Formats: sequence, structure tokens, C-alpha cells
Amino acid sequence: MSVTGILAAAAVVGAVGVFVGLFLGVAGIKFKVQVDEKEEAVLAALPGNNCGGCGYAGCSGLAAAIAKGEAPVGSCPVGGAPVADKIAAIMGVEAGSAERLVAFVACAGDCDKAKQDYEYHGVSDCSKAAFVPGGGPKSCSSGCLGYGNCVKACPFDAIHVVNGVAVVDREACKACGKCVAACPKHLISLIPYKAKYAVACSSKDKGPVTMKACQTGCIGCGICAKNCAEGAVAVADFHAAIDQEKCVGCGACAEKCPKKIIVKL
Repeated sequence: MSVTGILAAAAVVGAVGVFVGLFLGVAGIKFKVQVDEKEEAVLAALPGNNCGGCGYAGCSGLAAAIAKGEAPVGSCPVGGAPVADKIAAIMGVEAGSAERLVAFVACAGDCDKAKQDYEYHGVSDCSKAAFVPGGGPKSCSSGCLGYGNCVKACPFDAIHVVNGVAVVDREACKACGKCVAACPKHLISLIPYKAKYAVACSSKDKGPVTMKACQTGCIGCGICAKNCAEGAVAVADFHAAIDQEKCVGCGACAEKCPKKIIVKL
């Protein structure tokens, strides 16, 4: 190949390179994705657990919502007040005070207190066991099945199965709500961390039925409600419930409960 041919080839390659570079440069400017600096700053302030406890699909979804003003700065249950303060500073607003929540399992029917109708040898999964006759091997169809779907769902190791019943570590719990969604019996709820008492039973069966199934189940007798001076306890469908907004933590309901199913937290 002659020198002229080599130079011509080099010129063509160089021209193509320049053209491609210019094309990519123009395309980069034209199709540039605008980045919201506040959104990026909020995302950096979030803990990055992507637990979904805020109701959004991960931390990036929450960051976008906060940046757009669609979610409060204190929406992250994992980060709590410290993260809310950081995000509030980024957004230029007041953080306010967000009430701390914690998961609570409304069942105390462990292996010693709850009766079983039969031996279950199926898959160790609460969702599967809930579909067998009677809603599981326990006589109480509302009782904790104890196969740990909530344990598997918790990203903070804050819930464990103890003697057949799920138990929450209140200090480790971040109130992300994953255990709530994982329980097929709907026994887990988020309650105020400051709550002093709660009813550890979900059964709505009549008293005699509950007494046959579990030694400690709520029988709906109403003694707790009659002894609550604040009107914070009510019985409906043979089941006692505490209004945490009214409860002052006096403990009268727990003291008078004949089944001792109202527990101190």
C-alpha cells in the first residue's frame, strides 16, 4: 500500500471518529436526564435498607416522593428522627415529631397453652399451613402457626419464634411492616412504642370455644372494659381491644383480666 493510501485511510478513520464524537456529544446534551439535586441528597440521607416500610418501592422511590413534596420528611420508619432531621434540613422544612411504632404479635398461645387438633407434617410455611383443615394444627384458628414467615421477612432480625409463637424484639424492630404483611393470620400490627399494655390474642370465638382451644385466650368477658376508668378498653365480637390514644397505662385491665391475656409491654 502506498503512503498516499495509508494517509487517506487514516484521514477517513479520523473523520469518522470526529463525527461519532460530535454525534454522541449532541445526543448526550439532547437526551440528558435531569437530576434533582434534592432527590439525590435525600436518597443519600436515607439508610438504604429498601425495606418498603414507608410504602414506596425502596429508598429511591421514597426519595423521589419526598423531593416532590408527596411524602413527609419523616416517612422512613428505619431512620427515625435522626434521618427525618437530616432530610428536613435538605428540604428546608421542619421535621416535626413522628411517633415511633413497633410490631406486636396478638397471640400468646404457645406450645404449652394452646391445644393442637393433629400433628402437621407439611411444608414449614405459615401461608401453606393456613390452608390445611382448621387453618392449621392448633385448635384456635386464629393462633400463631409458628413456622416463621414473619422471621424470614424481617430484615432486622427483630422477630423470632419462641415455643411456637412469634415474639418481637421491641428494641430491634424498625416498624418496617414486613412481618405484618407476611403473617397469613393477620396477627401482627404496628402499635405505638410508648404503649404500656396490649391484648395478646386475636380470637373472636365465643368464650367457651376459646377456653377449649387455649388456656390464655381472650373470652370476651368484658371485665377489663368495666374496670377501665378511661374508657380505653372495648369488647366487640368476644374480643377485647385497647384504644392506645385513651390508655394511660394504669394496668387495671391487666390486673382484672381472668385469663391474663392483657400483657404489659
